[in-house]
Amino acid sequence: MRIDQTELEEILKQHWDLLLRSLKTLQQSREKTQVYLNKTDLNFEELESIDSLTSKFGRTSDIYLQKVLRTVWLLLREDTVPLIDLLNRAEKLRMILSADQLLQMRDIRNQITHEYLPEAAPELALEVNRKTEQLAQNIEQTERFLRQRDWL
Repeated sequence: MRIDQTELEEILKQHWDLLLRSLKTLQQSREKTQVYLNKTDLNFEELESIDSLTSKFGRTSDIYLQKVLRTVWLLLREDTVPLIDLLNRAEKLRMILSADQLLQMRDIRNQITHEYLPEAAPELALEVNRKTEQLAQNIEQTERFLRQRDWL
């Protein structure tokens, strides 16, 4: 079954709305945890906040990469390809700023999801803190791309 262009545009708008809401909560968690990032002895509440930050980063990057960018790919009528190929092509199309940045974010997301150790949370939070700004910048680039095509 093939989805028509109008339906895909509607799906994209739904995914985009979900992405923006997720990004907002990620940025709020980032602001909240700034004061904990250089601490070595975190209490339970601080660790919970950092855990929330890393979880929100993983969720936001997933929504962006797996929902938004994949839907845009369908709108462009491109063949389904592995994520690395999609990102490299998206960078050439100026849909994103950097395929390498997004692949690094994917690696961090995988680490959060599959290899998470509580004692690694503070170090992981430092990396998530740095990558959140890059994620936001790539999302802004994608927004410009989508608005040029009247898909948003």
